Amino acid sequence: MSMSDIVLRTEGLTKHYGGVRALENATFELRKGEHVAIMGDNGAGKSTFVRQITGVEQPTRGKIIFDGREVHFAGPLDAREAGIEAVFQNLALADDLDVPSNLFLGREKIKWNLGPFSILDRKAMREATRKALERTAVKIPNLASTIRNMSGGQRQCVAIARTATFASKLIIMDEPTAALGVQETAQVENIVRTLKAAGEPLILISHNMRQVFDLVDRIVVFRRGRIVANLSKSETSGEDVVAYITGAKTGAEYSDSAA
Repeated sequence: MSMSDIVLRTEGLTKHYGGVRALENATFELRKGEHVAIMGDNGAGKSTFVRQITGVEQPTRGKIIFDGREVHFAGPLDAREAGIEAVFQNLALADDLDVPSNLFLGREKIKWNLGPFSILDRKAMREATRKALERTAVKIPNLASTIRNMSGGQRQCVAIARTATFASKLIIMDEPTAALGVQETAQVENIVRTLKAAGEPLILISHNMRQVFDLVDRIVVFRRGRIVANLSKSETSGEDVVAYITGAKTGAEYSDSAA
């Protein structure tokens, strides 16, 4: 594997909050087209890790190498401009706006710019939204519906479609189906498969073992702020993953080599 195949690499990524070591020496790689799951108990460091690589927080130390160069994201906007898009559990959708307005929230297409006033190109936004939904196989019957009037699954699908539309290099999903029913979960999982078929690299944070084994190539386990296992899906089992999550397997050999 050449270095050009690596989309994201972190080296010794660490985050301390005062005396709390939320993330310690996390070394991680994601390759082009690869789907990787991050698993671990609550407080294991999963979300802290994602907040560092998306610019939500600044690392205490360590390196983030994205698209072949070391990056220092001052905030989420920097990460977005670099080509990283994330779907977090809160979705960050505007309840009173329709689907195109949410898809282009903060990135509106402008028809005319008249000094302090501007007129949105709503037709172009609607057309681009239709294409985005087709690309991700998302089915929303009425694009004019406000987000407030949609089901949890539809809301999640809009957030994922927005992410997939603007992510030029990496998609991150944080527990995308945690609050969804069976049918809505299946719809979101189909979107992930569509992204995989399109060669889009993706990081999935999930507690759902069945989902992880259905969707990803590799599983990285966090425990107490450290990466304790880096497992190929085809060479491991749910029992092994649980053993690393709970500490029944220590993963010391991986932590030492990663350091």
